[in-house]
Amino acid sequence: MATGYAELLRARHAVRLLAGTLVGRLPNATGPIAIALFIRAEGGSMTLAGALSAFYGLATAFGQPMLGRLVDLFGQPRVMLPAAVLSALGAGTLALTGIGRLPLACACVTVFGLFTPPLEGGLRALWPGVLRRQEQVHTAYALDAVAQEMMFAAGPLLVTLLVAGWSEAAALLVVNALGVLGALSVVLSPPSRRWRSAPRTPHWLGALRSPGLKVLLTSFFFVGLALGTFALAAVSYADDHGDPLISTYLLAAQGAGALVGGVVYGGRGWPGSHEGRLLALVGLFAAGNLPLALVPGVPPMVVLGGLSGCFLAPALACAFVVVDRHAPSGTVTEAFSWLVTTFGVGAAAGTAVVGTVLESAGTGAGFALAGAGGLAALGVMLAGRRALRLPEGDACGVVAGSPARPPGGETPPPEAETRAPGAQTDRNGEPEPGFRSSL
Repeated sequence: MATGYAELLRARHAVRLLAGTLVGRLPNATGPIAIALFIRAEGGSMTLAGALSAFYGLATAFGQPMLGRLVDLFGQPRVMLPAAVLSALGAGTLALTGIGRLPLACACVTVFGLFTPPLEGGLRALWPGVLRRQEQVHTAYALDAVAQEMMFAAGPLLVTLLVAGWSEAAALLVVNALGVLGALSVVLSPPSRRWRSAPRTPHWLGALRSPGLKVLLTSFFFVGLALGTFALAAVSYADDHGDPLISTYLLAAQGAGALVGGVVYGGRGWPGSHEGRLLALVGLFAAGNLPLALVPGVPPMVVLGGLSGCFLAPALACAFVVVDRHAPSGTVTEAFSWLVTTFGVGAAAGTAVVGTVLESAGTGAGFALAGAGGLAALGVMLAGRRALRLPEGDACGVVAGSPARPPGGETPPPEAETRAPGAQTDRNGEPEPGFRSSL
């Protein structure tokens, strides 16, 4: 396992791309809490802080797939760097002008979220051209999922430290400056500058014209919903036991479970098709969340919290491979961004709904909602198995980054059959020397 990860990180540009993406996504990981802390420091109400944080989340959810489509059309540097700068300007203007003029504050939050660059989808589009071998790409997706979990845990801690040592406005400014530097590191790298999307068939739905992709996105909305309910339910459980630190234990256990699960999953090969494996992983994720509704004592509850996270990172890593295989030709970054968006929207919906459930039915019912979300995700996958089944001949030999045959029986352009959309190409669209064809 260690050898596989070491080999991946030794690949040229791999560490730079992974680190740059993680740093570049710091504003996204910290945006809601940074906005809320700033609004409160400016004298705003909790209602206003929550509303602007939610507004930021909605703007991000809308902007990610749209920017992903532009990346597929025009390349990464032309889209991601200007987007990162505009997003940072929105956050910086908010930090400098405050909330005295509410329409301006709302506009700043909108720009901050809407132009958040789709670095996560962009990185996954680059891996096939950087790593070459299919099994390494799968390992990279797993490592990426684990790293994202760690970043979303460490990001709020960084904001808290900046607030304690400086101010809420400084936290907004510093985090977004780091985000621009991370994006700059990625888009100036040779793989990002050389990357070109595969030829695409124009369609207003873009990546969403794939039936299999729509099934996957719907399923992962409910995976996100299950995850989103956990945090507030953990706080309610801690209140029931009279110790606020208990919620921290539960959240840390879930994060540790995701970390261990992702590392183990990415460290070896697995038999069967990716679609069948994803169905099994979503089922295991659902099963891992169901026992939470029992709300036992603290030690066993911490164990159950870890179990609920074990199959999250593996399911996400496998989902990105399946997205690769079902995205219509030339839409890979947009498709990746849609998965990130639907997962995030699901998590936000879970957080919004579980509060009412906790107040009306108690902590057990809140955790039961997480289990219900997992079961709904599994149900969608089972109902959509036919749409997820690749045509005969496509189920084998499709490397990550090379989408399956376009949906609806479309015939891809001839050049789309000789290189993956993650392949690095020169200015004329020809594959760079040394890049292995997907066929």
